[in-house]
Amino acid sequence: MFDVGATAVRATILAVDDARRLWTLLEPLHAVTYFAPEAREAADAVGLRGFWMGYVAQRAAPLGAVGPDAVWACFHGFHRERITRALPDAWGFADPATCLAARLDGADRALRRLLGDVEGPAVAEAADLAWAAAAAADTQGRVLAAANQGLPRPDAPHLALWQAATTLREHRGDGHVAVLVTHGVGPVSAHRLKTAAGESGSLQESRRLDDAVWASAGEGLLARGWLDGDGALTDAGREARDAIERDTDRVAAGPWRALGGTATDRLAELLRPLALSAADALPFPNPIGLPRP
Repeated sequence: MFDVGATAVRATILAVDDARRLWTLLEPLHAVTYFAPEAREAADAVGLRGFWMGYVAQRAAPLGAVGPDAVWACFHGFHRERITRALPDAWGFADPATCLAARLDGADRALRRLLGDVEGPAVAEAADLAWAAAAAADTQGRVLAAANQGLPRPDAPHLALWQAATTLREHRGDGHVAVLVTHGVGPVSAHRLKTAAGESGSLQESRRLDDAVWASAGEGLLARGWLDGDGALTDAGREARDAIERDTDRVAAGPWRALGGTATDRLAELLRPLALSAADALPFPNPIGLPRP
């Protein structure tokens, strides 16, 4: 007898696995906007001052000309003072519409260099599948994802793919922030856990966190029994970290459940060579915790 309930449970489990698998394949495409020189050049060309202002303004641009407090809350992973170094000043150099155009220009030139043929049928098919997944994402309570989902689809397939990847990564990121808040883990504590797990050794430096703030977060995790005196994960800390990652995958599974297993597998097949090529622009390890595809 056909067990509808068991089939639904299996589909949910597979979608959770797909959430992590597709993240590792889509994130390299999205991340050219942080690491490729073309992205920095595009930001500089519209008047944004330096990498940091370019990063904050272009990532926040889908929200409109919002102030630093809202962006700090959405991004979660930075000290408030770091965001105020970029906003609201950035909007005086380039308004959000200009920043959106600049980030597409940077992604366009970076992906053309890294991927080579961006006009072939494989990129077009991947764009259609990724766009369908992004359109299916439930963005209630996910501000950055909703703002990106509301942007128009670019005409060029490789840019449609990039924008879909961006919407999906912000959907995952918004969910991750909600999971961290649920677990009572603040931004710096999250970075301490990630560093202790060996995912990145540069987060204190890349987030410009001073020693006192870094040490305070470590003391909080020590008090919870998640870090030992040397700053390494304890068994309890490892269990907590694993639970956070599992919950993040679970709440990121919706787009892949909607797309379906066959289409998701096809998208993964199409993305793999693209992700490998795009990864040439990324440092490993990196501040976003992305493993090699």
